[in-house]
Order: sequence, then C-alpha cells, then structure tokens
Amino acid sequence: MLIDTVLFYMFAALVLGGGVLTITRRNAVHSAISLIVSLLGVAGLYLLQQAEFLFAVQIVLYVGGIMVLFLFVIMLVNLDLAAKERQFNKQWLVALAAVAAVAAEIGYFIYRGKDAFHIAEPATMALAPPALGNTEMLADTLFSEYLLPFEIASILLLVAVVGAVVMAKKRI
Repeated sequence: MLIDTVLFYMFAALVLGGGVLTITRRNAVHSAISLIVSLLGVAGLYLLQQAEFLFAVQIVLYVGGIMVLFLFVIMLVNLDLAAKERQFNKQWLVALAAVAAVAAEIGYFIYRGKDAFHIAEPATMALAPPALGNTEMLADTLFSEYLLPFEIASILLLVAVVGAVVMAKKRI
C-alpha cells in the first residue's frame, strides 16, 4: 500500500512536471522531450491501475511512435523564423485567475477530504456477470463498435507522416 502511494505521487509529479515544462520551454525540442516525460508518467499511472495493455500502448504508440514523429517534424521544419517570433501573448491576468481557481479547487478537496467525492450508491447493487479481461473488452469494442473511427485515425496518422515528409523536403 505504501509503495503504491509513493509510486502514484512519483508518476503524478512526472505528469505535472512534464506538462509544465512542455508549455514553458522556448525550445521546441525541449518541449517535446518534456512531453515524453509526461507521457511516461501517464503510462506509469496506467500500470498502477493494473491496465497493462494501456501501459504498453502508451509506451509503444505515444512515446515510441507519435513523439518520434513530432521530433522528426520539429527537427526537419525550419524553426529559425518561429524562434524569432513572439511566443507568448502576455495574458498574465487570465493565467493568474486560472491558477487561483485551480488552487481553490485543490484546497477545497484537501479540506473536505474523501467526503468531497462521496457518491450515493443505490441500495441494491446487482453483481456483474464475470466479464472478459481488460484487453479483450477493449479489442471487442474497438473492432466492433469503433472500427470506422479507428480506421479514420490511422488514415489521419498516415497523412500526418506524408505531410511531415513533404514539409521537410525543400524540392519535390
């Protein structure tokens, strides 16, 4: 139990730290590497929830595939012009208001404790029949109900790869 709590806070710190560094770094490569750290933290949180398949998909697909594609595009596209442009629009008041709102929410939940998350349960809870494993249920749903969106997403990823190659080439 204690090790789970320690691991949760460690992975949560990776997610939050990587997310903050992703949006605050001026160098696009550093931002992409910070996003990889954040995605690794999310993978660790999946593993703590015993969602091993989602852990593996997070590592292989997002960290291994999508982020390599991002880094490929970042390194091949001319970023000299983008680096000279103004990166932030100086809306500090809106940002401070958002930070204050999130801090108030976190303070409320820390003050109230677990009672803030109390959900009324029905008096009679029917036991669910034994179900398939996590991976089998995901595969059945993905390839039966969501086959068309799955194929559309794969086509969009293919178009992104082709677009990255075309943008990277100086002459076609």
